[in-house]
Amino acid sequence: MNETYIRLEGKETGKTSLILVGVHGDEHCGIEAIEKILPNLEIVRGTVLIEYGNPRAIGQKRRFTESNLNRMFKDDATLTSKEKSSYEYKRAQYLKTLLQQADVLLDVHASFTPASKAFLICEANAYHLAAKLPFDTVVSGFDDVEPGGTDYYMNSIGKVGISAECGSLEDPAATERAADVIVNFLRARGHIPEASKSPNLPQSYIRMHTLYLTETSEFELLRPFADFDPILKGEIIGIDGARTIRADDDCIILFACNQNKVGDEAFLLGKRRATEQI
Repeated sequence: MNETYIRLEGKETGKTSLILVGVHGDEHCGIEAIEKILPNLEIVRGTVLIEYGNPRAIGQKRRFTESNLNRMFKDDATLTSKEKSSYEYKRAQYLKTLLQQADVLLDVHASFTPASKAFLICEANAYHLAAKLPFDTVVSGFDDVEPGGTDYYMNSIGKVGISAECGSLEDPAATERAADVIVNFLRARGHIPEASKSPNLPQSYIRMHTLYLTETSEFELLRPFADFDPILKGEIIGIDGARTIRADDDCIILFACNQNKVGDEAFLLGKRRATEQI
């Protein structure tokens, strides 16, 4: 996998945008979408940077090789020595140089949850742009509860970061969704001409408030949870060793999975909100 980014320049001056794919190496929808789009892509205005986030993991078809790349963009003081000696940490330092060049980032992902729906992850500074993208659910709060992603880094340096979750990584339609969101992102940023009809979907908003990290090496969900399944107050979510984990309030669940190591990310909880409440 080529580790040199692609730079496309329009004839007219304009904004600079970065598109990342393959930050998690097993999430192939963004990679396939870029390969589909690139041969016919003509940038008319501004600069577009395109990069394959984790080439080594892409080559091995793994989420990551040593550490989760999408947690490497937070303060060094919060990272372990093992994380800072990893390939992914070194890769993050390089990617920061590209993130610093761009005004706005689109990072394309897929979910490990079966039958996951498509949604956007961003904070309020990106809502104006999210409204022009073809996904009807916008999720915020990750900067607070699960920091360290590429979008988190962009927000931390006063820029704008959006992650597009394009559905299950096993869903063939995820590639089409990825291509759709990339093209609409380029239109919204003024890099390619506007279509005669652009998406104007009514969007719902969710804010995540809790990330559950496992306390033992034996965490098992009570049942499979789809992304955005409603959870009732007191409902059992899973068993962590001998401890029963229940919801403290009515909420929705996201990215729920069994885990076998202490400190792993097992699930996130959040609530639906009106935009003015976020």
